[in-house]
Amino acid sequence: MLPAHNTHSVWRLAALAGGVFSVWAAVVSPLARLDHQLLTAHMAQHLLLMTVAAPLILLGAPPMRLHFHPVLCWLTSTAVVIGWHVPALFELGMKSKSWHEVEHASFLAAGLLFWWPVIGRKLRWSIPLYLFLATLPCDALSAFLTFCDRVVYPHYLHAHRLFDISPLGDQEFAGALMWVCITFAYLGPATVVTFQLLSPQRRTSPYGGAPHE
Repeated sequence: MLPAHNTHSVWRLAALAGGVFSVWAAVVSPLARLDHQLLTAHMAQHLLLMTVAAPLILLGAPPMRLHFHPVLCWLTSTAVVIGWHVPALFELGMKSKSWHEVEHASFLAAGLLFWWPVIGRKLRWSIPLYLFLATLPCDALSAFLTFCDRVVYPHYLHAHRLFDISPLGDQEFAGALMWVCITFAYLGPATVVTFQLLSPQRRTSPYGGAPHE
């Protein structure tokens, strides 16, 4: 059996590798070639970068003594999510390769900043509240995309269709995907942390230490 510190190192390496793979899946894999044809694929890229790659990279990163105020993290990540879904900015990213790359980079950076107050910190009741509040703007956006009776992004009205799905149906599916994924990605950890806080035997981080304090 591996010593505890070796096991911890293996888990960190696996998390970091998973994070890097998620970045690859979002921006290089065949999924990336579909983002101009399907809003659902575009949404999947954003979700991979913010809710999969970012927390895994932080879990696998070496200890860093950096501090960011949770309010700053929340506001920045929310601004990035909402901002890039404003039709004018969205269309800019679809028409320009450079801006498209900036968009992806900003989603990853916003994800890293968002998860910073959560990953590897001492348990606090502010963490479930932070995660719950983060679902609200995302839920509003995803509900709008799901139930809006018109196509919000003109790009997809004229995009070459690879699958038998209408632009509006694609938009509805993208909104539903965001709704479900964000709910599980944010409220799942919030529930785990809540149970940890209610357990008298567990007063340390559920993520194995405090690497970012």
